[in-house]
Amino acid sequence: MPEEYNLSFASVGSCEWKCVIGNAKRWKGDTLRLINTASDPAVEAMNLRAELISRDGQTGIVRFLWEGGAPFSGVLEVCGSIPIPPYLNRDTEKIDLERYQTLYAHVRGSVAAPTAGLHFTERVLSGIDSMGITRERVCLHVGAGTFLPVKEGDVARHPMHREPFAVSVGLLRRIVSALRSSRRIIAVGTTSVRTLESLYYAGVGIIENGSPSDVDQWVPYEREFPYTTEEALEAIISYLEANSLDELVLGTRIIIVPGFRFRIVDTLVTNFHQPESTLILLVSAFVDGDWRRIYDFALSNGFRFLSYGDSSLLFRPDVR
Repeated sequence: MPEEYNLSFASVGSCEWKCVIGNAKRWKGDTLRLINTASDPAVEAMNLRAELISRDGQTGIVRFLWEGGAPFSGVLEVCGSIPIPPYLNRDTEKIDLERYQTLYAHVRGSVAAPTAGLHFTERVLSGIDSMGITRERVCLHVGAGTFLPVKEGDVARHPMHREPFAVSVGLLRRIVSALRSSRRIIAVGTTSVRTLESLYYAGVGIIENGSPSDVDQWVPYEREFPYTTEEALEAIISYLEANSLDELVLGTRIIIVPGFRFRIVDTLVTNFHQPESTLILLVSAFVDGDWRRIYDFALSNGFRFLSYGDSSLLFRPDVR
């Protein structure tokens, strides 16, 4: 799902999205129309068009127009396809409708599945439950920017995209309880890591400013913070309770690179990621720079990489 939008409904629907644009340089600003290759009458009736409003590198504001006044979610259902990662270098196939999704997804909005979660079948989840391991849900809507490579020689010049997330007040209480009892917190996927680690800085915002705000890209590295993780999370809980809110809903642009201080997650389930990606940087930060040994082992033993590949269980060296 693109980052920002402005939506209106009428007999002719329209909305504007900030999104990543493939082959952006080739789009000269003319109006594009969806080619109805399957001759689907529902697609034909919608007459979907796209206009380029503004562009900033690989991202831009695009206005979509369609007939019939259906909500844009309905347009996506009729005209869209499962957005599999571009590095798969193929069109979406029927099997992707079933396979490129986790069993526990329940809120629409992401442009990509959290692929670490694809490994969790009903049998695996039942096994986890039988071991007395508590399972919890967080929500982060993956943006298309997650597929943008780090092209700059200096990662400090790489702009991170905004992704919205939501965490319930009940889960916040259980995280505080787990931290106080020194129980291990295992994140399934880099999306879960970004959500959980963003909570600390959301809590800092409440402590210092009275209300939470989106977590900026470099805020974790700007200064030392005097608050404990428990204090930051308790600030969020108090804020939600005072405002009769059931969950914290914010956006994060946080980038996790070597030198990042992890405050909540100490174990990570994640797939093997592509080179020059922000996800490799996150893995490197998590294992204290030891990612090459891990990836060399995977390569030499025939592990499969990327979204439909194998997974790994990583431990932070300082809590192993």
